[in-house]
Amino acid sequence: MKQKLKDLNKAFENKLRLGIMSALMVNDHLDFNSLKDLLGATDGNLASHLKTLEKEAYVSYSKEFLERKPNTKYSVTPAGRQAFLKHLKAIENLLK
Repeated sequence: MKQKLKDLNKAFENKLRLGIMSALMVNDHLDFNSLKDLLGATDGNLASHLKTLEKEAYVSYSKEFLERKPNTKYSVTPAGRQAFLKHLKAIENLLK
């Protein structure tokens, strides 16, 4: 059993981080407000979890202005995609 647990990634143990990664895996990018609405998160909570994923280099962001308002877009990095798929595979293996 310990062998199966070793591939689980602690970065994805939190429900909100799991949701962020799931949403970004199926979209090229999502802006902050879209993620917030989709996941039902508060600004502070979402920002905190995005920062955790950024520190792990699993998520990247770009900033731009739309009609003079800042807009931040997030996307999954190649390392994030690989780590998340490995995590999902570990979960699948636990169910076998």
